[in-house]
Amino acid sequence: MKEDVEISSLDLRFESYRIRSEKTEKALLGSIIENGILDPLQGIDSNGARILLNGFKRYRCAKKLDIRIIPYISLGSDEAYGIITFLRDSNVKSLDVMEQAHLIEELRVVYHLKNGEIARLLERSKGWVSMRTGLITEMSEVVKELIFKGEFSSYAYMYTIRKFMRMNKISKKDIETFVVAVSGKNLSIRDIKILAHDKQMTHL
Repeated sequence: MKEDVEISSLDLRFESYRIRSEKTEKALLGSIIENGILDPLQGIDSNGARILLNGFKRYRCAKKLDIRIIPYISLGSDEAYGIITFLRDSNVKSLDVMEQAHLIEELRVVYHLKNGEIARLLERSKGWVSMRTGLITEMSEVVKELIFKGEFSSYAYMYTIRKFMRMNKISKKDIETFVVAVSGKNLSIRDIKILAHDKQMTHL
């Protein structure tokens, strides 16, 4: 059920689990200026806190516009179940595979759920869960941070960098060096693919 809550009441502990996009956020800011916040933010009500899961771009736009009351929907009071509910809903909404992977890793590490249990709760295959688990565990913290800050494309990592890493046994450290070098330069997916290929050919 939707309710109006004070923006200051939101807990942002999962903000780093969602990928930033300056372009998307800029467009959203314009929309909110014209129409207000149309879609409620979503979170978990746990121990007196509203832990935000979905709506961080709307949250940041609201802060910029000094909007103090925002629409909000609770996904329940159980943190693990709230994350599961959000992941299930995101199957038909927009949630990057990296974001799915990060939240699944949270379920595994913090809430000690096994891959099989997560798959059952999400009504997905064990392979679907395992692939996302592998995404997060195989990358360095530096690479993960750059992707979630929006400075390196998650798509480029998934379909270019990860492919080279697996096919050519490139080390995690070398991948990190490459990603750091090209991050934040607004390169196209094609440019990144060309650069990665060149680096691979010269023994990145």
